[in-house]
Amino acid sequence: MIENNEDILEVEETVEEAAGKEAEEVTETTEETGEGISQDETESDETDAEEVTAAEEEQDGDGAAGSAKKSFFKKKKDKRDEQIEELNDRLKRQMAEFDNFRKRTDKEKSQMYDMGAKTIIEKMLPVVDNFERGLAAVPEEQKEDAFVMGMDKIYKQLMTEFEAIGVKPIEAVGKEFDPEYHNAVMQVESEEYESGVIAQELQKGYTYKETVVRHSMVAVVS
Repeated sequence: MIENNEDILEVEETVEEAAGKEAEEVTETTEETGEGISQDETESDETDAEEVTAAEEEQDGDGAAGSAKKSFFKKKKDKRDEQIEELNDRLKRQMAEFDNFRKRTDKEKSQMYDMGAKTIIEKMLPVVDNFERGLAAVPEEQKEDAFVMGMDKIYKQLMTEFEAIGVKPIEAVGKEFDPEYHNAVMQVESEEYESGVIAQELQKGYTYKETVVRHSMVAVVS
């Protein structure tokens, strides 16, 4: 039990000293803890920054390599495209040349066929002439004979086949003289036709596909 004032004062001083020591210890502890946290956070921030910088540098390196690869493949692709275009151009030229050759060959074949057909027709025309002369010489009373009727049917069949392949007789009598189709061998007087008109056909002419195979031999009014 505290008996006097002196003892009370001693107790108060003892309490104040103890409180002061505890406060100093708490302050020191807080400062040490703050410094540790600040230092750790700073080191962590620096580490993160270094990692980000390294990642960016690595990404930049990958980007440059990627660009180089793209440029390399682009060059190779461009060269391949040039070769494809060149081959396509050569193919088109060859196809055009082949088409021209085919057209020229077809035309030559057609011309050769026409020349051959024209030669055969020229050799057949004298036969037609003989049929016409023979039938024209038959007397009226014999035209109903079986033989004459048979010859007439053969003649008509021959002319039908000629027409089917493009052979046609040239019109002459009553037409104006045309040197492209007619061959004038004589001049005659005529009251029926005017001057320059064909009055008589001496030999019949023929065309094959609009080409003259044989000119008509005619007599023209003077």
